[in-house]
Amino acid sequence: MKQLLFAIIILPGILLAQEPMAEVTGGKIQGTQTEDGIQVFKGIPFAAPPVGELRWRAPQPVEGWEGVRACTDFGPSPMQGPPRAFMYWSEEFLIPSEPISEDCLYLNVWSGANESDEKRPVLVYIYGGGFRSGGTGCPIYDGEAMAQKGVVFVSLNYRVGVFGFLAHPELSEEADYGTSGNYALLDMVAGLKWVQENIAAFGGDPDNVTIAGQSAGAFAVSYLTATPLAKGLFHRAIAQSGGSFVNASLRPGTSLEEAEQRGEEFAIKSLGCESLEALRAKPALEILQAQGAPASPLIDGYVLPHSNAQIYQNGDQSDVPLLIGWNADDNVMFGTQSVEEFRGSMEEQFGEKADQMLQYYPLDTEEQALNSQYAFGRDAAFGVQVYAWAHTQDQHSEAPVFVYNFNRRLPAHSPETDFGAFHSGEIVYAYDNLHTLDRPWEPIDHEIADMMSDYWVNFATSGDPNGGELPEWKPFRKRGEQVLVIDTETRTQRLPTAVQLRILMEHLGQ
Repeated sequence: MKQLLFAIIILPGILLAQEPMAEVTGGKIQGTQTEDGIQVFKGIPFAAPPVGELRWRAPQPVEGWEGVRACTDFGPSPMQGPPRAFMYWSEEFLIPSEPISEDCLYLNVWSGANESDEKRPVLVYIYGGGFRSGGTGCPIYDGEAMAQKGVVFVSLNYRVGVFGFLAHPELSEEADYGTSGNYALLDMVAGLKWVQENIAAFGGDPDNVTIAGQSAGAFAVSYLTATPLAKGLFHRAIAQSGGSFVNASLRPGTSLEEAEQRGEEFAIKSLGCESLEALRAKPALEILQAQGAPASPLIDGYVLPHSNAQIYQNGDQSDVPLLIGWNADDNVMFGTQSVEEFRGSMEEQFGEKADQMLQYYPLDTEEQALNSQYAFGRDAAFGVQVYAWAHTQDQHSEAPVFVYNFNRRLPAHSPETDFGAFHSGEIVYAYDNLHTLDRPWEPIDHEIADMMSDYWVNFATSGDPNGGELPEWKPFRKRGEQVLVIDTETRTQRLPTAVQLRILMEHLGQ
């Protein structure tokens, strides 16, 4: 049985910190240990570098190494543009400025276990970034606090943008499974297989794995519950602000044939490449900077045989408990319309139901119209996805689904930094990481973070977030539509936006 080992370096008169070691697929690795006794391993390779002839291939087995590999720093972030703070997303939400590379398939582990047979629950975190950016090196994804609460915390990289999603006829022809695209999802599956094979070395239980993600990471979690390739690799799922159950952004409605055609057009028109060989010969930066690159999942017939909704309706999903939700100010809408423009767009989208919808998104004043646009942006982009997913789970699964609304306005340094309960703002609460984000935190924020992370840990442990003195979180039911409202006062209540979300769900179609 693999065990956690510790190396102690002794110099004259000095006893240096313990250095944890483990044996994993590929060889032996050495990490670090925090002052609180959490073992941290960063930059563990879980697949071969997807470069050269492996660009746009399914992840290949990790390459072994001799001796002990130092895993003390994050591996390179996936190939993407340089990180730049904007809107809500200050530098704490961003990847390090370097290294950024195609060679990015690395993961990280935080564990408080002292022996390999402790069988602690495992939580595997998948970052967001619109499938175009992101990486595990963001400060807000630190896993130490969750490890202190008893889980083995894992975060993994996956390819983003054109490197994660390009489909092309030649790529499909060379693949032994006959399709292309969705490499990012295949990276996640490879990471989960690595967890199954290796997490016991860190005191984790491969039979008790929870996948979790936010934004694009939450959409990814929904795809992982749907793909047959991930069955048996996890046992619960958490999705924060995302899902893929109605016609909206980040939903794979594109067929393989359409995606191949778009990929071929991109290769020729944007890069002047008539062949796959020429594409692979292009520098990564040139490909990254080319216009019109595909960057979202598709229904390829292999990773995703059908839409998520159809897979659930067929009963072919991974039937696991869900913890899903969204935020009060959860939108990524950066432009606004005048009252008449917004009214016109609602009439165009909803036809005879427009007047009914405008009861919930009123336009009596310019200020009201602005607030209604933001509320509609939240509901149409994120709320309806989670709502439809909860209904689909309730209808086609015996496993429970717990739904939350995160409504706590994050404290701000100034009116210019007051974005409310913004998209991504809940992450530092859910993983007890307030210390990683520069905000004027109040005592209530620390209480919410402790409570919310306890819910997440409880769910990862047993599939039920309830426990101890936490406010009761009732499961969502189609007839009751109960959600946990997380705010200065946290309680279960009927979903406040149920009527408009039901109209949206029916209009967009499952």
